[in-house]
Formats: sequence, C-alpha cells, structure tokens
Amino acid sequence: MPVPRARILSLMEKQCLLFSTTFNPTQARTGNKVLRQRLKGPSVAAYYPRRLLTVKDVKAAYPGLKTWDPEELSRMEHVARMKLKGKGPPKKKRTKEESKKFFKGRKKTA
Repeated sequence: MPVPRARILSLMEKQCLLFSTTFNPTQARTGNKVLRQRLKGPSVAAYYPRRLLTVKDVKAAYPGLKTWDPEELSRMEHVARMKLKGKGPPKKKRTKEESKKFFKGRKKTA
C-alpha cells in the first residue's frame, strides 16, 4: 500500500525544520549550496600583507614637505629615455582642430 504524497511532504517539511535545511519539494535550483559556504573575501584579504605608508601618502598628508621618491624618479628617467628614441607617449591635443587632424586622411567606412 503506497504512502500518500502529502504525508511524505509533511514528513520532509518536519525533517527540514529539525535539521535546519531548506524545504524544497519541487527540487528547484535555489543556489542554497553556494550561499551556505564560507565567504572567501576575509581569507583572501588576510593572505596579502597590509599596505605600508608610501611616499605618495606622505606627500598627500604634508604638501609643503620636500620628499624624494626613487620609484617616481626611475619612471621619469625611463620616460625621458623612451622620448629620445621617439617611443614616448604622444602629446595631448589642446584644441578640437588638432585632434581632428588625425582623422582627416582616413576614409569613413559604412
């Protein structure tokens, strides 16, 4: 003699209530398995060391203080060397006409 479905569902509901699980009689995908997992953010953040005080932070806090940033000087020297080779960043266009000069020779494609 088969057990009625309503009785099985009520038993499942009581079981879920007792064991603190979600009652899902239609077995729809709810994402509950993912939501129950521990959050990964705190452990990932704890893996990386804390950021120390940098020269930029000191400059921002004390604008009148003269500071020396070796990384910034190295970057500036690199940019100067690349400019001598002709490989530096392009100059900014100051007016609308200067920026249009680049597109003047190109043909428009539909």
